[in-house]
Amino acid sequence: MTNTQRTDLIEKFIREHKYADLHSLAERFSGSLSTVRRALDDLERRGIVRRHHGGASLVETDALAQENDFVARLQRQADRKFAIASLIAEQVRPGTTVILDGGTTTFAVARLLVGKQVQVITNSLPVASLFGEVGRSETIVSGGSILGRLGILVGPLCEASLSQMHADVAILGGMGITENGVWNHNALVIAAQRRMIAAAERTVFALDASKFGRKALSLTAPFGPRMNVVTDTPPAPTVAQAIAAAGAQLTLARP
Repeated sequence: MTNTQRTDLIEKFIREHKYADLHSLAERFSGSLSTVRRALDDLERRGIVRRHHGGASLVETDALAQENDFVARLQRQADRKFAIASLIAEQVRPGTTVILDGGTTTFAVARLLVGKQVQVITNSLPVASLFGEVGRSETIVSGGSILGRLGILVGPLCEASLSQMHADVAILGGMGITENGVWNHNALVIAAQRRMIAAAERTVFALDASKFGRKALSLTAPFGPRMNVVTDTPPAPTVAQAIAAAGAQLTLARP
C-alpha cells in the first residue's frame, strides 16, 4: 500500500466515524505511528481533519456540528479550563483510581495526570487514547456505543460496566449549573455520568463560568455531601448558597 492510498483510506475512515485515534489507524491500515501521523498532518493541511493529542477529528463546517465537536469545544475557554484542570490534577495523588468522563475540561485534567501513577476508568476515546499512548497508567475503558463527534461511549453496555467498578474519585463535566445542581444535554451521557457518580467515593465537577445559570436537557445530579464543584469564578449567590446548604464543596481556581 502506498502512502497516498493509506492517506485516502484514513480520510474515508475519519469521514465515516468523525474521530479516530493513532493506534487504531495504524493497526487498521498497516502503518507505523509515524506514518499515520504524517497522513493526518497532510489531511490537516488540506482542512479535512483537526489534529489533537492521540488522534484526529473530522473538521465540521456547520454550526450545530461545531457545537457538538469535541475538539472545537476543547478550544473554548482554554485558559479557564487549564486553571480548573490544574487545581483538580494537583489534588489527585499517585495510586488513586480516577473516573474521567468525556468533558473537555475533564480532558484537560487528563493531560495533567499522564505523568502520575493513577488507575484510569473512562468512557472517553480521546482520554483512553491519551493514556494509552503514554503507557504509564492502567486504563480501563467502558463498553458501549460511540456517541458521534463527542468520542464517548454510552448506552446499556457502558452503564453495566460502570456499575461493576469502584473509584476514589469521578471527575466529570457538565453543560450547565444552577441552584438545582449540574445539568447535561444528552440522556445517554446523563445516564453514564450517574453511574460514574454512584461508582465513586466522591465526585468533582469541573465547570467553567460559561456554564453558570444554564440548564440543559436534564439534571445530572443535585448537589450533595460527596460533591465538589471546581470553577474559576464565584457563581451567583443563590448557587453558592445551594451548594453550601447541600453539604457540597465549592472550590475556585484562579486563572
